Amino acid sequence: MAPPEVPVDVFNGSGAGKVTTLNGGGYSKRAYVTFLAGTGDYYKGVVGLAKGLRKAKSAYPLVVAILPDVPEEHRQILTSQGCIVREIEPIYPPDNQIQFAMAYYVINYSKLRIFDFEEYSKMVYLDADIQVFDNIDHLFDTPDGYFYAVMDCFCEKTWSHTKQYSIGYCQQCPDKVKWPIDDQRFGNPPPLYFNAGMFVYEPSKLTYDSLLETLQITPPTPFAEQDFLNMFFQHTYKPIPLIYNLVLAMLWRHPENVELENVKVVHYCAAGSKPWRYTGKEANMEREDIKMLVQKWWDIYDDESLDFKEEDSIPEAESLSKPSIMASMPEPAISFIPAPSAA
Repeated sequence: MAPPEVPVDVFNGSGAGKVTTLNGGGYSKRAYVTFLAGTGDYYKGVVGLAKGLRKAKSAYPLVVAILPDVPEEHRQILTSQGCIVREIEPIYPPDNQIQFAMAYYVINYSKLRIFDFEEYSKMVYLDADIQVFDNIDHLFDTPDGYFYAVMDCFCEKTWSHTKQYSIGYCQQCPDKVKWPIDDQRFGNPPPLYFNAGMFVYEPSKLTYDSLLETLQITPPTPFAEQDFLNMFFQHTYKPIPLIYNLVLAMLWRHPENVELENVKVVHYCAAGSKPWRYTGKEANMEREDIKMLVQKWWDIYDDESLDFKEEDSIPEAESLSKPSIMASMPEPAISFIPAPSAA
């Protein structure tokens, strides 16, 4: 059974618990943003993402926040695909002997730099191993002051260090194995937890400074910046439907919650699922739905008609919101789940 989706009163203009921003006066400039580090092949994911957004006819550009170690060759490829390449400095967590779920997660704290991109009033972050198969520009019209993302799944072995995994509890099916509230060993149910591979946010110097200050006094945890962002935005987080970030494990862990034909954004984060590295040999990678989704990614990546052309350039004025146009479009079917109070 899927978690209940109930409306929440986010349209009442209340400022309680909202994210602080400095972008007032009706200013509204928007962009998608992703993150790239290292000399490896992840730049292929960014190329695929840029072409996917073009195929979906997005009205907004893709900004790529890159670390200094990204080679010039890769930067030129991204620029040739119409990306706005922006170099950022790495952010490292406080010294700690934490064992990250994946060793490379430590560099992901550098993603926090994107909260300082104040020339944009709202951004949609997408990991480089994500593909967009349908237009999601309407996410920029979500009410301001909140942090929007899709709830994660706790059923994979990478979560074996958590209470959720040991209990068999997952927020994707909270009625299947209920949280043992009467067992003092486990305490109160945890707050809702999102996957940080995709989120909607408002850049703000105040938020950015607070993030960095909080990071210095927060011990690192296994899922690095994802755990940290969940803690930081716990009270302003609003879940959005999984069609905006389908983590592939949902296909075999919670198939009853997935309507694949309606999915707009696919996150190729399962082991062996990166399309540009796909062999089909890892667990679950032989599934027909996985093969289909990998092929869909390649269909976009290989489509030369989706390569950037000068006429595809998005003038700065075009990256501003167009309320008159959006007002004429149908209201997006997004339900919100209220975030619980701190445990």
